[in-house]
Amino acid sequence: QVQLVESGGGLVQGGGSLRLSCVVSGRTFSGYAMNWYRQAPGKERAFVASINWIGGSTSYGVSMKGRVTISRDIAANTVYLQMNSLIPEDTAVYYCNARPYFRGDDYWGQGTQVTVSS
Repeated sequence: QVQLVESGGGLVQGGGSLRLSCVVSGRTFSGYAMNWYRQAPGKERAFVASINWIGGSTSYGVSMKGRVTISRDIAANTVYLQMNSLIPEDTAVYYCNARPYFRGDDYWGQGTQVTVSS
């Protein structure tokens, strides 16, 4: 059974930092992009960052570019999202996602809440 389990969310003051983790298990993720998305109340889910599980190449969405860094530790089966200079508009549920570059299943974690106070 494939599982993606996020952690690291919480309440942080504006200007602060958080590091989210996503532990993956249940299959090999070669050929997958590991992604972070976020969904704020009343808004659609939005792309934050992506990393190639094997190659490590990264890409970032516009909303948090320059303030976030995605990384992965293959040995630990974990994807990270380091978030800095957080603002109240970053308040959202953050989701980990595994998406194949070609054919295959798409997987989601349950999400972790990030709340940024002003």
